Amino acid sequence: MSRTSPHTHHEGGGVSRRGLLKTAGGVTAALALGATATATATTANAAPATFTHPGMLHNWGDINRAKVRVAAGDNPWLAGWNRLTANSHAQSTWTARPQSVVYRGSGTPENYTLLYNDIAAAYQNALRWQIAGTAAHGDCAVRILNAWANTLTSVQGNADRYLAAGIYGWQLANAAELMRGYAGFDLNKFKQMMLNVFYPLNNSFLTNHNDACITNYWANWDLCNMASIMAIGILCDDGAKYDQAVNYFKNGGGNGQIQRAVPFLYPGVEGYDLGQWQESGRDQGHTVMGMGQMGALCEMAWNQGDDLYSYDGRRFMKAAQYVAKYNLNMDVPFTTYTWGTGQNCAQQSQTVLGSASRGQVRPVWAMLHYHYGRRLLLDDKYIAQMCFSVAPEGGGGDYGTTSGGFDQLGFGTLMYAK
Repeated sequence: MSRTSPHTHHEGGGVSRRGLLKTAGGVTAALALGATATATATTANAAPATFTHPGMLHNWGDINRAKVRVAAGDNPWLAGWNRLTANSHAQSTWTARPQSVVYRGSGTPENYTLLYNDIAAAYQNALRWQIAGTAAHGDCAVRILNAWANTLTSVQGNADRYLAAGIYGWQLANAAELMRGYAGFDLNKFKQMMLNVFYPLNNSFLTNHNDACITNYWANWDLCNMASIMAIGILCDDGAKYDQAVNYFKNGGGNGQIQRAVPFLYPGVEGYDLGQWQESGRDQGHTVMGMGQMGALCEMAWNQGDDLYSYDGRRFMKAAQYVAKYNLNMDVPFTTYTWGTGQNCAQQSQTVLGSASRGQVRPVWAMLHYHYGRRLLLDDKYIAQMCFSVAPEGGGGDYGTTSGGFDQLGFGTLMYAK
């Protein structure tokens, strides 16, 4: 399924502010529209004047396609649906366990497992409501979201609190986006939680990096916080926050910026362009996690009319091909990666690929294959092979009980197959 036009806004048929900027020459059009944001004066890729809803990981087209295909009993959508309905988190009897303070990190009474399990339940019940229209599931999703919005006051811990604020920030916002307008959902209260609890930590991390050397933290740390800021921007119709995430992807100082996340390119390796991922010398669990975090950021931007997937010569696609190929047990090139660590930027280097967790299954590949291979009709050989080798994708609860199995919301086969 392809977009109609990059300049057409999906809601109400009006032309987005970004569309006018692209067609009418940037700053002049912005001034004509009365835009005052400073970001508008420096980039033609400003946030839309009106955001598309739902417009994060899923748009109406995704939801309607899944609804029609599941009802018709068509695979692979039906297989993806059966994976969803079999998950214990997707049951309407799920009971939320909201906490006033969520802790993640050693030296604290960690309770963040309660949050990521509740997020998975809210998201999975929201999907069941959107696709099958069962009110019991919509009611359950709203109960969970309201419970946290009315209870959570802070996310704390050691540096890991920034991971929690990032990953669970964008995931919570995505569950809420699917329940916009649902009777009884206190969207305003939920927005306040996102703005008061999650955004300050997301912003602090990207601005200060926990007072460490800017390259100290792995790409995933930046990416999850970028995704949270983008999701909060969309949820709250806040163009400045949306722009903050997009601009960091293109120009940020840390490892989530696309050229730092993919530091080395290898054109024409056995006929395919590859890109080394920033964490490839670390291990494959975190490397595959990066595919999911950057993928979520790109998909959310796509649904608001911005093509980060193809930015900088499809740099992300080259990285995804590289990661997929290596995790399919094929050889890929590797360049020694050197970076600054700690507070004084002491140099460390990785000279070989990190083989730990090689081949680990995580629900990140369907989103990427159905974009590059089906929306854009590109030859994404390795991404496609990885996608189909792990299909149908499940979600939180299907990949173990530890946090790594909940780092993506999942169910890409159900929601992205085309």
